[in-house]
Amino acid sequence: MRLSGLLSFFSSDLAIDLGTATTLVYLRGRGIVVVEPSIVARNRVTNRVEAVGARAKEMLGKTPGNIEAIRPMKDGVIADFEVTERMLDYFIKKAHGRTLFIRPRIVISVPSEITQVEKRAVKDTALKAGASEVYLIEQAMAAAIGAGLPITEPSGNMIVDIGGGTSDVAVISLAGVVYSRSVRVAGNEMDEAIIQYIKKKYNLLIGERSAEQIKMEIGSAYPLEEPLTMEIKGRDLVEGVPKHLTISDEEIREALAETISTIVDAVRNALERTPPELSADIMDTGIILAGGGSLLKNLDKRLREETGLPVAHAEDPGSAVARGTGMMLTNIDLLRKIAIA
Repeated sequence: MRLSGLLSFFSSDLAIDLGTATTLVYLRGRGIVVVEPSIVARNRVTNRVEAVGARAKEMLGKTPGNIEAIRPMKDGVIADFEVTERMLDYFIKKAHGRTLFIRPRIVISVPSEITQVEKRAVKDTALKAGASEVYLIEQAMAAAIGAGLPITEPSGNMIVDIGGGTSDVAVISLAGVVYSRSVRVAGNEMDEAIIQYIKKKYNLLIGERSAEQIKMEIGSAYPLEEPLTMEIKGRDLVEGVPKHLTISDEEIREALAETISTIVDAVRNALERTPPELSADIMDTGIILAGGGSLLKNLDKRLREETGLPVAHAEDPGSAVARGTGMMLTNIDLLRKIAIA
């Protein structure tokens, strides 16, 4: 047996949902073994990586001058190759629970409108991080598989996957993507919209982590039955001192209005461009939501209101893409059909 064959024999294949906000790693035979923020803390002086994932996220907004917290993924694609390689290397070793020389085959999910250059960058980065082979599949397809949709049947299935950097909308039939659209507006954009709204309205500066907390606790896409409020803390931009105030769900809905409209428009465009026969199927099966961003309160209600179609969440929406990508490790025939590179 050749050395590469021997190494492949001892390796454990991995599936990676390489997200802008969170990276999930699925280990063949064990399921999802890593769920960590896609963040790296690096020393500016020595260029040394100080922390990756959850430990690096804790440092966001709190690092001394010589340490920077970097998000190497932007809008679902690699913005910093070197840092992404180190992050992937860390996650691959963590997934295997050891640091021996491992050369796994890796399946990675990527946004549907990724360019050839971006595809090449993802593959090269994974190979440099220790992969023996790399397959890429579209996030929306992975989400549909993870959600348990009958993607190989001759019927239309619509999936909307809202992650950290991109929202992917796709209509799938016979294991192929009939229509797909990726908008670079998702969870991170929502956080930024909240930061800007509070800054403009109250002259109060809040950090990324606070904005994410606000979104999760009182953010919504459609009026709530019971109004919610939350006390927030930040820095007064006029007086330069710490300050706290109470905000309502209605204000945050206003802050998120533009972002939500962009996602809703992407869904409506997909429905308009879907062939009539498949549209009839979608009227019966409805729209399936996946991705962490889809957990925004009443987003399903808003889509139901705008499209008139049934809308439901995939089971555990945040891990649907990782589960679907992972399922391809044991279905090589389907993987070859749906792989985009």
